[in-house]
Formats: sequence, structure tokens, C-alpha cells
Amino acid sequence: MRDWSPVMGLPLWVWLFVLPSLIAVICLIAGPRIENALRPLWRILDGLYFASGAVAAFFMVTILLLIVAQMIARWTGIALPGTTEFAGYAMAATSFFALCHALTRGAHIRVSILLNANRFLFRWLDVFAVFGAAVIATYFARFAVKANFFSEMLNDRTQGQDQIPEWIVSLFKLNISEAISGGRDLVYTPVWIPQLAMSIGTILLAVALWDTLYRMIVTGKNPIESEAVE
Repeated sequence: MRDWSPVMGLPLWVWLFVLPSLIAVICLIAGPRIENALRPLWRILDGLYFASGAVAAFFMVTILLLIVAQMIARWTGIALPGTTEFAGYAMAATSFFALCHALTRGAHIRVSILLNANRFLFRWLDVFAVFGAAVIATYFARFAVKANFFSEMLNDRTQGQDQIPEWIVSLFKLNISEAISGGRDLVYTPVWIPQLAMSIGTILLAVALWDTLYRMIVTGKNPIESEAVE
């Protein structure tokens, strides 16, 4: 972790791993006494997970529309370059934005054979598993964001046929004035733009896992309940 730059005087790994772990210890000590105080925050986070799932659904519909547009273009002989690449970007966005929503709905595969041994193992092995998953997801999120910054620094561009208006690139850079007055020329898609979905999705997954850990410790039960399919 030698390349984890300091933030506000502390190494980044302290903010990403040590601080969330200390919050878990505080939740363990306080227990159910802080449950009522945390419920408003939990409702906000549940809304955030649901919104992320809605964004994933939007990109899934986008994949369908791009495929249909590509079919119509082929039938009518109209050139529609870049649809394959854009569909790939939408597929990646669907996968990553759906991660936290799928987790909270119990859609991820969980092997529970050891958890069913007894009540004690069920609780603490579950806590250990969620803690480990939260650490791994946080590590993944950190390097996803790092890859995002690295792609932007190198000005890495797509190798496909997809192009987007230059003002969209300025908009993603939050340069509103340049986006309004910027050129309308088409440029090859910067790789860091579709990579944003990976960064945001992994961050939300890490947040959801730490949140799940805190809820388990405070309430004594896992908030993730699998949806029964009959």
C-alpha cells in the first residue's frame, strides 16, 4: 500500500479500511441502542440502492434499443456505426449499477452450508463473511477509481467505431461553460467515460456491504433476504 496517497493527513487505506472497521466496533459496542438513530440513514441508503437498480434497468433497456436500431439499420441499408460498442458500454453499466441493488435483494449467490451448523456460527461466520466481502469490494472500488483517473490522464480513446460529440466530453468533465459553447465535432469516446459506471457501481457495492455489516451487528440479523422463486 505504498502508493496510497494521504488524504487529510492520513493514508487512504486508513479512510477506506480502518475507519469503517472502527465504525463496526462502535456498532458492536453500542448495539441496538443506536438502531433508531441509524434508521433514517438506512432509509436513505435503501433509496440509493433502489435508484442504482433503476439506472441498471435503464441501461438494460438501452441495450435492447441499440440492438433494435442496429437491426433496422441493417435492413434499411443505413450506416449506424458504434452501436456494438455503445451496447457493450450499456451492458457494463447494467452489470455494475445492479451490484448493490442485487445484493440488498439477496440475488447474489451465497453458500451457507457452514452457517447452518448452529446459531453461534450462523451469526459470527455471517459477520466475518460480510466483513471480508466489504474489504474486497472496497479494494476493488479503489482500483476501479484509480483506473478511471489513469485512463483520463492518458487520454485513452476507444479502439472501436463509436464517436460522441465533443460537448458531451466537456459535460462529463463538469465544464458546463465549455459544454454549452463547445464544438459539436465528433470525437472517439474517451475510455474513462464508460469506466465511470464501473467506478460508481463498485463504490456503491462497497457502501452496501459495509452498511449490511453495520445493520447485522446492530440488529443481530442479516438484512439480506433472498427472494423466493417458485
